[in-house]
Amino acid sequence: MDERPAVETQGLVKRFGKVPALAGVDLQVPTGGVVGLLGPNGAGKTTAVRILTTLLRPDAGRAAVMGLDVVRQAHAVRRLIGLSGQYAAVDPYLTGRENLRMMGQLSGLRRAAARRRADHLLELFDLTDAAGRTSRTYSGGMRRRLDVAASLVAAPAVLFLDEPTTGLDPRGRLGLWRLLGELTTQGTSIVLTTQYLEEADRLADTITVLDRGRVIATGTPDELKGQAGGDRLELQAPPDTDPHLLAAAMASLGSAPPTVDVEAGRVVVPVPDGPGILPDVAARLATTGLQVSDLALRRPTLDDVFLTLTGQSSTAPATSDTTMSGRVR
Repeated sequence: MDERPAVETQGLVKRFGKVPALAGVDLQVPTGGVVGLLGPNGAGKTTAVRILTTLLRPDAGRAAVMGLDVVRQAHAVRRLIGLSGQYAAVDPYLTGRENLRMMGQLSGLRRAAARRRADHLLELFDLTDAAGRTSRTYSGGMRRRLDVAASLVAAPAVLFLDEPTTGLDPRGRLGLWRLLGELTTQGTSIVLTTQYLEEADRLADTITVLDRGRVIATGTPDELKGQAGGDRLELQAPPDTDPHLLAAAMASLGSAPPTVDVEAGRVVVPVPDGPGILPDVAARLATTGLQVSDLALRRPTLDDVFLTLTGQSSTAPATSDTTMSGRVR
């Protein structure tokens, strides 16, 4: 693997008026690696992507793609990258096939090569049957698949995906994950912004969490979940029983004190050992004679991570930038 980072930023700063969108962001993506950018809406994820894809100029700091400065060598950078923004940006009056062929020719492919590449991507993204229809007749999920396909026409060295699976159904999401996994095995580097922890968990080698334009955490998905307190043991007390009794019985098993929702009759215990804790739970219930109407063990969700790291929900409303898609030129 190339030792030179595919993407690197140092002290990246961007302001919109008096509002700091990025306040000194350091980021590194190894060649052939996948880095996920997570954070609440308005945290600076899309702004970072726009700078790295030469659509915005930073106010301070440095950003490079494959060793090329995104400001001083913007044209050369654009020849190496692909981008799929938050919203599908395909031409609604062209067919799916025409959109991809046009993108191929704009990227410098000869006409025959652009045709072959378009047909290949239409097949990969399960769009062959709709290839002859104008994209304005596509469903939202189909337009999204076409948009991501457009970003791959020129087989970019570095692919930027800004919430790529928004609007996709479960089948489409799984298909895109599989395709992205294949790309990384071929050496493509990926920068992915997403609000789906499952998606980052599946695709990203490393996750960087942004909040208010700053990096507040970096690590593997498991490391970040660990910062959210590990797994959660959830116990539901039967009707007309005191959930505090369950909390007291399980307290010493947790890595932090249990939380009790008296109205719902639910007890939540952060546990460090995941499934390994279940025999002890069963033993405690047998010893105390306590009963539960439901018991579940789950990993932290994206909201758990965000609440722990940022103190707010991942879905807090905020204004976000819109990006274009395809091969940036």
